[in-house]
Amino acid sequence: MTLVSGEAFGDLFRSFERTAFRLEPRERYNSPGEQEPLRRFLAGEPDDLGWNRPWLDLMAEHAAKRKFVHRVRVVSVPLSEYSRFGLWCAQFALQAGEDIRYLDRARAQGLPQDDYWLFDSKWAAVLRFDDDDVLLGAEIVTDPATVAELAAGRDDAWHRAVTRDQFLASLAGSRAPE
Repeated sequence: MTLVSGEAFGDLFRSFERTAFRLEPRERYNSPGEQEPLRRFLAGEPDDLGWNRPWLDLMAEHAAKRKFVHRVRVVSVPLSEYSRFGLWCAQFALQAGEDIRYLDRARAQGLPQDDYWLFDSKWAAVLRFDDDDVLLGAEIVTDPATVAELAAGRDDAWHRAVTRDQFLASLAGSRAPE
């Protein structure tokens, strides 16, 4: 299996025509670029989001071109520290034009277990991680039957998920970030 990573992985987000969707079923992602921002978030320190600016700018560029990026995050409740951080970060991605929804893991039975991006419902990038939740790269999938299965997973997840604001409201009283 050949994995796409680095700049070639980044190119995936500039090559789709109309829609990109991600299903995030993992409990956490151990991204080296997020370690310091996560530490600052947990310590209640300010963050200028410089580390996330390239993604936010890309989301704004896509929104201006009427290209749509959607995501469903499957999270355990109560939220882990990492999920609280992701919920906080989502507000900025939403402002930039990405649409992020949330699904309580208790309601996610039957969804695909793989983390993937689906582009234009034509091809997918199935993400592969090591045992420490570090992204190794993406396996590009073009087989029509597999793509159709992932598209069905997207539709199922999307219909079960709720907006960030709805999810925050459902967590009333927890330690969720505002």
